[in-house]
This record gives sequence, structure tokens and C-alpha cells, in this order.
Amino acid sequence: MVQMIVDLNCDLGEGMEHDEEILPYITSANIACGFHAGDAATMRKTVETAIRLGIKVGAHPGLPDKEGFGRMPMSVSLDEIKSFIIYQIGALQAFVKIAGGRLNHVKLHGALYNMAAIDYDISKIVADTIYQIDRDIILIGLYNSQMTKAARDVGLRYLNEVFADRAYNNDGTLVSRSKKGAVLDSVDICVARTMRMIKEGKVTSIDGIDIDIHPETICLHGDGEYALLLAKRLHQAIMKGC
Repeated sequence: MVQMIVDLNCDLGEGMEHDEEILPYITSANIACGFHAGDAATMRKTVETAIRLGIKVGAHPGLPDKEGFGRMPMSVSLDEIKSFIIYQIGALQAFVKIAGGRLNHVKLHGALYNMAAIDYDISKIVADTIYQIDRDIILIGLYNSQMTKAARDVGLRYLNEVFADRAYNNDGTLVSRSKKGAVLDSVDICVARTMRMIKEGKVTSIDGIDIDIHPETICLHGDGEYALLLAKRLHQAIMKGC
């Protein structure tokens, strides 16, 4: 049996309507830093609200692609990725500092997250850069991915993330959003799958195969159609431990 966890994270500051309503039900906020979504005013407001509510604040850097919401892979060099990470973390870190908090974690967004999950060199440049900025920042990423290995090699603390509303491939990676069934559309199914991941350390892949998983933080997406309801239901289930 997997030890019960209570950390529920959500991607916020992306211009979605339920951000403020979702905040009371989560414990960690991943705030967009202006590249794939967000702007200075949104970043500041989301940071200030999260800190006021006692929620851990993290940077959610992505590729410079607002049109595609940062979800389309791009051909970029490692040096460019380093610059992207420094720029976005630095911007959010300033808002956090002025609001009287500290940056707790970094979670990559969309295509950059998926690219890093399977490419050690990308993960390594990300982990190195975060460590250089602040070695106490936590990197959140996919379980047993290249991000896991890179964080360990760099000496950066790492949290294994599971997804409440996404389907998994047999190898533990996320099913591409371009494929049918990649995003789960039933709150009941999302909650049941998540609680099984927490309690049993197992999740059923899109092909019906049970795979091992080690959840330390649970992600729900703030842009999902049922984001607010899912946040409430997951919060209730985790608090009850059922």
C-alpha cells in the first residue's frame, strides 16, 4: 500500500475562469510565466492570492507558443531552453518575493514537459539551471522519467507527479493529446483512478495494462471542462483517505 499523500497541484494563471475558485482546494499552484500563457498582471494576482491562502507557489515555464498553448513540440536548442527557464523562473520569483513568499517548485508545461520526460539532455539542462537559481527549489515531473534521473544526478529534490485527468501509455508516459481518450472526461473516473494510484501504486494504461506508479503530487488541469468540480472531489477524497 502506498503512503497517503495530500499534495494536489494545479496549473494556474493561464487565463481560465475558475482559478480563484480552484485555489482553496489545492496545496500547490503551478503558475504560468508568460510564454505559453499568462501576463504580468495575471502572474502577480495569482501569486498574491496563492500566498494569502497559504498555497505553495511554483513556476510553470513552457515554450514560447501562446497560439498553441505551449502544447506543440518545437525545435529548440539546449541553450535556448536554458534561457527560457531562467527568464520565466526569474520573472515569477520576483513576484513571489515581493508578495512575501518563496518559490517552492518548478513544473514544466505541456510540450516542454513531455520533451524533458523522454530526453535526458533537456532534463539535465533544466535541472542544472534550476539548481543554479536556487538549489532548494523542487522539480516536479513524471514518475520514472528522464527528469527523475536528471534531478537525481544534479542533486535537486524531485517530486513524482501523477495526473488525475490524463491517460497513460504502457511505458508510463502520457498519451498524446492528439489521440482519442488522452484526456479523461468523467470526474468519477478521474477520482477513482487517482485514489487507486495513491492507495495501490497502480494505474491502468490506455491498453488495459496495469503499470506501477509512485504518486507524490497529483496534478489536475485548470483549463479542463470540469476543473473546479474535479478539484473539489479530489480534495474531499484525499482528505477522507477513501
